Amino acid sequence: MADHRSITETEKLVEAKLGGIPVLREQMAVVANIHRAAAAVRQHLENTVLRGADLTWTGFVVLWVIWIWGEPESRQVAEEAGVSKGTLTGVARTLESRGLVARAPHPGDGRLVLLRLTPEGETLMRRLFPAFNAEEAFVAGQLTPAECLTTADALRRIVRQVETGGERRRLALLDGAPPAPRRSGRRRRLTEGD
Repeated sequence: MADHRSITETEKLVEAKLGGIPVLREQMAVVANIHRAAAAVRQHLENTVLRGADLTWTGFVVLWVIWIWGEPESRQVAEEAGVSKGTLTGVARTLESRGLVARAPHPGDGRLVLLRLTPEGETLMRRLFPAFNAEEAFVAGQLTPAECLTTADALRRIVRQVETGGERRRLALLDGAPPAPRRSGRRRRLTEGD
């Protein structure tokens, strides 16, 4: 990719642009590198091990959540996978059409849907996960086992910070107002063009 900049080049450009602006640079670097690392890892895994299984990152994460949780309710899968319920519906339908996932009504509440892996889905995850984990090892290959544990712990603390204090922070920043509804990409482009 001709226009791709290395992380070092990008950090130099950011420093040049923000030179006189008072920001917390160390914290900015953490968040920026979480995003950049997540995108790089996701792209690498989609282009290697997941491509052979014809899975997207989201499809794999949904299969993983169902595989680990057993037979979760669809709302739990969406939350754990970090996707909207609408996105999960589409992903679950695709996985169901491939014979990897089955849906069933919740026995106590007919409005809810349970998801489970089919035998084919279970076989796929048992075959695929060792290859996925080998790529996880490749991705973390520059870190020692102790650095892996330290990094994982630091990331857990970041997640806990957002999970435990994020809503209070959002309310404080927005003076208690609810977040604005998200607009679809098409609607946003149309209104921005007006």
